[in-house]
Amino acid sequence: MTTDLATATVNAGGAAIPALGFGTATMTGDDCRRAVETALEVGYRHVDTAQMYDNERAVGEALGGSDVDREEVFVVTKVHPDNAAHEDALASTRESLERLGLSAVDLLLLHAPSDQAPLEETLAAMNELRETGRVEHLGVSNFGIDQLESARELSDAPIVANQVKYHPYHHQDGLLEYCVERDVCLTAYSPLADGAVVGDGRLDEIGEPYDASAAQVALRWLVQQPNVAAIPKASSRGHIEANAAIFDFELTDDEMAAVADVGDGLWDQLAVTLGLR
Repeated sequence: MTTDLATATVNAGGAAIPALGFGTATMTGDDCRRAVETALEVGYRHVDTAQMYDNERAVGEALGGSDVDREEVFVVTKVHPDNAAHEDALASTRESLERLGLSAVDLLLLHAPSDQAPLEETLAAMNELRETGRVEHLGVSNFGIDQLESARELSDAPIVANQVKYHPYHHQDGLLEYCVERDVCLTAYSPLADGAVVGDGRLDEIGEPYDASAAQVALRWLVQQPNVAAIPKASSRGHIEANAAIFDFELTDDEMAAVADVGDGLWDQLAVTLGLR
């Protein structure tokens, strides 16, 4: 991983996924459009949306109105679990592309395990979309280790990412170890614990030598781990810029462990397992 917002990537399964992306969950309409426009201006090149968020059209308007070339932005959307049946997955993804104003997305995820259809059926549809050029890469979201293993076995194309909740208070040590060993990106949503990390004195203290906030320390802790990308969301320019300003410092091994310990993590043990020590 390099140390620049525009070029820092997680390489997994043949995909180069920008390590810091912009999340859009819970944002809709003009608020979402303006936030994505600002994120692109600031330098984000990874934008995450979903059918479930009801904001694909707003994201598409921001992408279409930006001076940033489409080829430079890694766009992610997700199939709603209710659309997991083969024909529903095909149709709903085409509708997503229409709302986004795009001919293809860089990464299509199944938003969560679904009881609407067997996983094999959903992945067959997603692979078909990839084969016809509507999707570049495939992934999943909210999958545990066993579910991710099944997806990898059932998909013809590589499963390049699993998007899950991951932040200093909510660890994914076993899943991360699995992803590192199987060349899968673990994309951390809610990386700031829905704002709970802001003002955490323990994280503020770790960031003090770098003039970094608790939120910046939490994000840096994530993207400094192997195979981890993070997609914080923010609406104000100040917060969007602050979240992006995490590539001019690097946490030491002891500081990485200290952040993990905030959530009773086992960073030392995981670091040895992953060969980082």
